[in-house]
Amino acid sequence: MSSRIWSVDEHLDDILASVRPLEPIELQLPDAQGCVLVKDVVVEVALPPFDNSSMDGYAVRVADVEGASEEFPAVLTVIGDVAAGSAGLADDQAVGPGQAARIMTGAPLPAGAEAVVPVEWTDGGTGEGPADTMRAHSGAPEGATGEVRVHRPVTAGAHVREAGGDVEPGALALAAGSVVGPAQIGLLAAIGCATVVVRPRPRVVVLSTGSELVQPGEQLAAGQIYDSNSFALTAAARDAGAIAYRVGAVSDDAETLRATIEDQLIRADIVVTTGGVSVGAYDVVKEALSSVGDEDEPGSGVEFRKLAMQPGKPQGFGSIGPDHTPLLALPGNPVSSYVSFELFVRPAIRALMGLEDVHRPTARARLDTEKALTSPEGRRQFLRGRYDAEEGTVTPVGGSGSHLIAALAQADALIVVDEDTTSVEPGTETDVILLR
Repeated sequence: MSSRIWSVDEHLDDILASVRPLEPIELQLPDAQGCVLVKDVVVEVALPPFDNSSMDGYAVRVADVEGASEEFPAVLTVIGDVAAGSAGLADDQAVGPGQAARIMTGAPLPAGAEAVVPVEWTDGGTGEGPADTMRAHSGAPEGATGEVRVHRPVTAGAHVREAGGDVEPGALALAAGSVVGPAQIGLLAAIGCATVVVRPRPRVVVLSTGSELVQPGEQLAAGQIYDSNSFALTAAARDAGAIAYRVGAVSDDAETLRATIEDQLIRADIVVTTGGVSVGAYDVVKEALSSVGDEDEPGSGVEFRKLAMQPGKPQGFGSIGPDHTPLLALPGNPVSSYVSFELFVRPAIRALMGLEDVHRPTARARLDTEKALTSPEGRRQFLRGRYDAEEGTVTPVGGSGSHLIAALAQADALIVVDEDTTSVEPGTETDVILLR
């Protein structure tokens, strides 16, 4: 353990300086979800690629329905059916004076037509009152023959989605650095992209240490507690955008821990441990990893540090294995480990993804509490809180103890108290880190 006291910013800067974005790969669209685009995606095909109807109804010429009403409907001859997915009317057909074509949503606007009249504005070809739905072709054997009475006028382009109305060829669809989410995948598919070049989602291996840890669902014996850290941090890694693997609890044996970590390196872009990093007699992570560096590999190894923060004073960071896989060793107390993850591991994951902004959003908020908050001099304190965006306030949740995990589940923000502040009065404006 280094005798130097590191600031939060120094420790984070050291981590981010050591983490490089993952190499780009080309992925099929379903596999690219959650990844970050490496290259701009430019539209090659207009969206939509042709003028098409946004309604079920009738394609008409504007002049033919001018002044139409229920009392004096425009009576048009129906010359054909245009279904979605079809090529439209026959090549030698067009909507001429006094004519209309039945058209379905998404179908191409036939030649000669200027607008679409919704079926609800017509009699649907029944010769009766206003229709409420378009008859299926099978339910209307006469199909697209006969007449339709139109009860309202339309303007040119009404209920028509113009070709290129969404995006034109040559336009930028998605910029490099964009995260590929469901909407982005939909856009990419719509413009014909089957694959994209992205940085893959980082693979994060999470393991907790401690012979006292038992997996949820098992029976607790005297002196044992349930392993919550590996579950919480695995979920946090997934929330940050990673593919996370939970190894679970490893007993307090240095050789077992070292072997477990080495076995996991094959599927890890980053390793996160929790527990065993302070000054106790059984702090197995320090024992297992302090001398893990390869003498022939400059820069390898894990350094254990004291940080000027609360909670989370003991921390470890370095790289292990032939690929210099980053390893972050976090404290074992549940709140300490979670706060440490948010401050240090999440930014590292986001950096591996190739994102420019790796930090949680922050805000300024007034402290809503009955009495002043105290904070140790020389340490940056992170207190759990609930943030009210409308009121611009933040309310502390629970105490400052690093074991109080119940309060953590109620918090959606971290209240930041600077190193040079020992007391924060009610109503004081302070920085908050937004967790949701």
